[in-house]
Amino acid sequence: MELAGKVCIVTGAAGGIGAAMAEAFLDQGAKVVISDLDGDRLEATRERLAQTHGAVAARAGNAADPADIAAMIALAEETFDGPVDVYAANAGIGGGADLADEAAWAASFDVNVMAHVRAAQALVPGWVERGEGYFVSTASAAGLITQLGSATYATTKHAAVAFSEWLAVTYGTKGVRVSCLCPMGVDTALLTDVSEGSRVAQRAVTESGPVLSPEQVAQDVVDAMRAETFLILPHANVLDMLRGKTADYDRWISGMQRFGEHLASS
Repeated sequence: MELAGKVCIVTGAAGGIGAAMAEAFLDQGAKVVISDLDGDRLEATRERLAQTHGAVAARAGNAADPADIAAMIALAEETFDGPVDVYAANAGIGGGADLADEAAWAASFDVNVMAHVRAAQALVPGWVERGEGYFVSTASAAGLITQLGSATYATTKHAAVAFSEWLAVTYGTKGVRVSCLCPMGVDTALLTDVSEGSRVAQRAVTESGPVLSPEQVAQDVVDAMRAETFLILPHANVLDMLRGKTADYDRWISGMQRFGEHLASS
């Protein structure tokens, strides 16, 4: 898909990958609505983007709330006088260490998985009717090769990848394109602002590959959308890790156990 003239929504866009993705879409000539829970940061981002790109609007809200999703869609349609062409489900949260508690599990599933499901429920029927639409899911390399330290993050990111796969398999022949973004370390608050209990998860990421800028990751998304590529891997070594995992699960489990012990003891 070429983004020029397309109407896009990007969630989790007050900063990090979301803000960079919105700017990259705007650079391609798209019209963009950005959303985030943090209304003050979101408005600051909108003002910054509006200085160089006119076609940007913002609405604070919860990416997992059906009412807020509907309001984002309505704002995009009213502001840009056309249907939504692209939805980038980028909002996400980390998780507590070890097995976490019920509240952490519920919050992680709500934001990391159900936010994607509810957006698709709102948009996919219309895309099928029109014969065109694009769903971009921000998951994580943790959704392919697991995340040491955080059960909630590893589990929900696997679910996000699975939902993206299901969307592509089910609706790909009906004009709905799907891309799933699975980076490792990216220089965002999700990586850097962690609690003491999440240090193992943080170190597992930073010791496994380079920490990329949000702008590089956003450009990878644009390139993948142009080629209509499903799996977006900004860190090329993730593919080698995934192949090693699926080739010999027991060997991979043993290796991850040793890596976890190394991180915990050093």
